[in-house]
Amino acid sequence: MGNKEWREYGRTEVIDNTLNPDFVRKFMLDYFFEERQNLRFDLSNEDGTFTICHKTEVVKNTLNPVWQAFKIPVRALCNGDYDSISFVLLPNASQVTLLSFLVDIEVTFLDYIKGGTQINFTVAIDFTASNGNPAQPTSLHYMSPYQLNAYAMALKAVGEIIQDYDSDKMFPALGFGAKLPPDGRVSHEFALNGNPQNPYCTGIDGVMEAYYQSLKSVQLYGPTNFSPVINHVARYAASVKDGSQYFVLLIITDGVISDMAQTKESIVNAASLPMSIIIVGVGPAEFDAMVELDGDEVRISSRGRFAERDIVQFVPFRDYIDRTGNHILSMARLAKDVLAEIPDQFLSYMRTRGIKPSPAPPPYSPPSQPIQTQI
Repeated sequence: MGNKEWREYGRTEVIDNTLNPDFVRKFMLDYFFEERQNLRFDLSNEDGTFTICHKTEVVKNTLNPVWQAFKIPVRALCNGDYDSISFVLLPNASQVTLLSFLVDIEVTFLDYIKGGTQINFTVAIDFTASNGNPAQPTSLHYMSPYQLNAYAMALKAVGEIIQDYDSDKMFPALGFGAKLPPDGRVSHEFALNGNPQNPYCTGIDGVMEAYYQSLKSVQLYGPTNFSPVINHVARYAASVKDGSQYFVLLIITDGVISDMAQTKESIVNAASLPMSIIIVGVGPAEFDAMVELDGDEVRISSRGRFAERDIVQFVPFRDYIDRTGNHILSMARLAKDVLAEIPDQFLSYMRTRGIKPSPAPPPYSPPSQPIQTQI
């Protein structure tokens, strides 16, 4: 848990007089895309308790209550073994009748991942002058020898979670709002590694290194335009609509958007693509425009056209800074909230397109007999 304490999830049955117990009881744990989940296994004691699968509402003043229909995951009820389902009468109850039931198969985010859907993660970092001179400690881009700056913390927090869903660990990393060498042209869509033909970096550590190198070579300038990097990722997402790939763009920025109208139009267009956008605001600026882009309360629109679905999640980094200076805890909290909406946004796209997950490949089984080769 966040406070470094452990929470008991359940207990197995007791098996006496063996050093190699074969436990029967299984535990199904809730899976959270946005968190790193640690498990601990301890020896447990017999307590003779039952596992509650579901509690109905209370129906008062009648000896013949009729309860409302309810929904319960099969894994929680019987772990998929329909023959093992049994009903226990409550104390003082004479008969309980099951009127009807329906088994509804509901696919999850993990079903798509197991079926081979690839998550493609792209980073876009704000290099506008409002961040301050990177050589000065007051800059949001300042490279302190003692701790990560806000940009690096946000990138590392989100990237280290999401990189586990990208099989090749190669991430495009872009910058915007800077003057580039050698001619000083302003770019809102440049490769952090200096190679526009191949902007991919190896792992999150590779992205971090490219970010630090860019700070040494480019000149912070402006304005703060989002639409070029959104359109950059949207072009790739538009070419793969069969459910085999899904694209996540992380934008880290400090300021007010300069191309708000164009950004809103880009987001409305991207909402029909297999794509999500995460915006992390760093620094003390007001981020009212970012809240509008988030679209949780009012669906974003452009020129009278509403976005097909909500694909933007915005969080201000300052809300996650731990007062005790624990940056690891700050990063964990940030990643949890930033990534919480991604699975639902992903499923929303797949369901509206009628895309089912591919079957998971069979697990690898080594040959039972050694392979004989005759020479």
